[in-house]
Amino acid sequence: MLKRYLSVMEEVLRRAREENISLIRFLYADHGGIIRGKAAAVGRLAERIESGIGHTRAMMAMSMMDELAPVEGMGPVGEVRLKPDISTFTPLPYAPGAGAMLADQVNPDGTPWDGCARTFLKQAVAELAAAGYQLQASFEPEFTLGRREGHESAELTPIDESLCYSSTGFHLAHDYTIDLVDALQKQGLEVEHYYPELAHGQQEVPIRHAVALRAADNHVLLRETVRAVAIRRGLWASFAPKPFPDQAGNGAHLHASLWSDGSNAFVDPSDQYGMSAVGYAFMAGVLAHLPALVALSASTVNSYRRLAPQTWSGAFACWGPDNREAAVRLCSPIGARGSVNIEFKPSDSSGNPYLALGAFIHAGLDGIRRSLSPGEPLAVDPASLSPTERSGLSVHPLPSSLSEALDALEADSVLMTALGKLRSTAFVAVKRSEAAHFAEHDTAYECYHHWLNM
Repeated sequence: MLKRYLSVMEEVLRRAREENISLIRFLYADHGGIIRGKAAAVGRLAERIESGIGHTRAMMAMSMMDELAPVEGMGPVGEVRLKPDISTFTPLPYAPGAGAMLADQVNPDGTPWDGCARTFLKQAVAELAAAGYQLQASFEPEFTLGRREGHESAELTPIDESLCYSSTGFHLAHDYTIDLVDALQKQGLEVEHYYPELAHGQQEVPIRHAVALRAADNHVLLRETVRAVAIRRGLWASFAPKPFPDQAGNGAHLHASLWSDGSNAFVDPSDQYGMSAVGYAFMAGVLAHLPALVALSASTVNSYRRLAPQTWSGAFACWGPDNREAAVRLCSPIGARGSVNIEFKPSDSSGNPYLALGAFIHAGLDGIRRSLSPGEPLAVDPASLSPTERSGLSVHPLPSSLSEALDALEADSVLMTALGKLRSTAFVAVKRSEAAHFAEHDTAYECYHHWLNM
């Protein structure tokens, strides 16, 4: 193991020298959903890989408005280290002279810090492995491409007003998109699809599925690349869930499947929908924890403008084969039946992907451990049913605000225990502070700060 580590570190140092890289960014995602980091100079990179870069604990109590929430253990006293995962090293094609690595936050003695989001996902992956499974996952991120007009209280003007999937949309965003795809592929991110989406200026670029930790790392790199390539072209890209109140929102639907011994554990050819018993139990766990789970997967005030009925965002706790209004969609296999997977729809890119994916794993694992059933599938739009009909089918609306979702999270002992005391306390405090901040302002203010910062 040590020999392998030293070999990888030598390769990182060699590539940094050969590709004329001066700075390596150590990146992480905070509780406010912001990608942050510090950069190490290549001349001292070997030291910084070993020691990490010193960092205040308080940053994991910082909101998306750079307001510090009062969290014990995350104040002015105390330090962590940004410790890079050298296997994630990549030169940044959109930033000549710079590279990046995804970082964990560790204690000064090198042990895992209880406030680190990436560590939370690694721990969830380990628990799943102990049960005999591996999660393969991929996000389907949507974002708005436009131009930032003005400075004070600037406006975002979409790059186009084209129709959903229209060839006009392809034409108008072509040059940017080719640059984006090239930059993603140079970082080892395999682009599956690209298309202009429903809202003005809206784009979607899914990356091929990977093991859970790599999928979350990929999503961070994608967010960075989408924004950076836009800036270099004089444009602006935003993952805000609802940058414009009158337009479709930006989601990041999560596709996932469990694997065991090299085979898709969700597959059962004898089942009506091709789904296995363990797949149904995992899905049932996700449904059982949905009200709490969305606090982590749709974790901003702005998220709940998108998470509404009849917007294909999955605003009701139910499942159905290819039902795009259900929170959990059982996807039709493409080609071989081994492609069976579920799509988790109440998810967007404004949150921390490590927390969202880690909580998703814990929810599904709880379903497996308790042999839960997801109930009968729903083959209609849940919004078309009366409240009485929905109640009879155990179909319930998801929280309609971040505050409601946080209430559900705090009441969910499984997810709160999994998060741990420090991490759960900090996350809730940061998100409560954001809810309070935006409650004092109007819709325009909320949308502006989300498209600007997300």
